[in-house]
Amino acid sequence: MQHLIEIGLVERNPGHGHPLRPEFRLTQLGMSAAATAHKLYRAAGTEGHDLMRRSWTLPILTTLDTSCHFNEVKRKLPKITDRALSQSLKLMEGQQWVQRRVISAKRPPQSVYSAINAGALISQTAGAEISFTC
Repeated sequence: MQHLIEIGLVERNPGHGHPLRPEFRLTQLGMSAAATAHKLYRAAGTEGHDLMRRSWTLPILTTLDTSCHFNEVKRKLPKITDRALSQSLKLMEGQQWVQRRVISAKRPPQSVYSAINAGALISQTAGAEISFTC
């Protein structure tokens, strides 16, 4: 709770003391964050909520606002490991949130990743309202 207060999403309720008033309430910034979270929750659909809870799903989808190679995504998210990125992309590909195209005309063949379906909707929503600094 202290962290939420420090980053300005929650504040102590000055009218606390009455049994029907909560001890904490959302700030304006907190209400905006909650509205964005609700949009992302709806875009994920019921089958995608578990995937949205994974730590790297949202940052990766935010980088896929345009098609990217694996290393381009990695450069945009410097703290992610190769393994975490690979596993996350595979999970999102299985959920049909990410599409992997292999360009076999290049040597060596290259993979290009794009957000599709619910992943594209989440990417657009997150990209417009959230900026990740990793």
